[in-house]
Amino acid sequence: MIQMCEILEMENIDKGTTIQLLEGTQKNIFFLKKGTVKIVDTATGSVKHIVKKGNIFGELALFDTTSNRTEEAITLEDCIVCYIEADKMVSMMQKHPSLKNKIFKIYGTRIHRLERKLQQLLYKDSTARIKDFIQDYILEFGETHENTIVARNLVSHKDIAHLTNTCRQTVSNVLSIMRKEGVINYNTQFISMPSTAQQ
Repeated sequence: MIQMCEILEMENIDKGTTIQLLEGTQKNIFFLKKGTVKIVDTATGSVKHIVKKGNIFGELALFDTTSNRTEEAITLEDCIVCYIEADKMVSMMQKHPSLKNKIFKIYGTRIHRLERKLQQLLYKDSTARIKDFIQDYILEFGETHENTIVARNLVSHKDIAHLTNTCRQTVSNVLSIMRKEGVINYNTQFISMPSTAQQ
């Protein structure tokens, strides 16, 4: 960790800023120390996944030797980001197997989520996919206050539509129904659900 801290560069990045995951031929791995970012496919404009603090992004640079990366990160709130060149990260991983195992675990989790998303596309309708996403989002990004789990409302209806392979109108309809049924509550800043809903 001490060696990593000596190598890492750190930046404060404002909300709404685009972080280029590839600048010229330089490839970086990013550690999100504070805030939340969304990873966007620049070819389609669709959101691929959401990254919260304590996680890494841009890790494809460790596995993809080409320069044709079509991803960028957009900050959903003010962030603190640390980054390291991919070549230096590979060197660190070779020296420290525990670091390599951690990176593989993160990448494996990402693959598992993609597999789950594929299963949902195959076997669940649009309403079920949206409901699953909303509940998963609140559980992952929220904090429990008394009997309620509250998360910052950082993703737009359009983002949710991309992440669930649905349309924005369907997302709006499902969210309205969930609120009427008392499953969730939300405004422009926060989205919440009863903590009993996760049981």
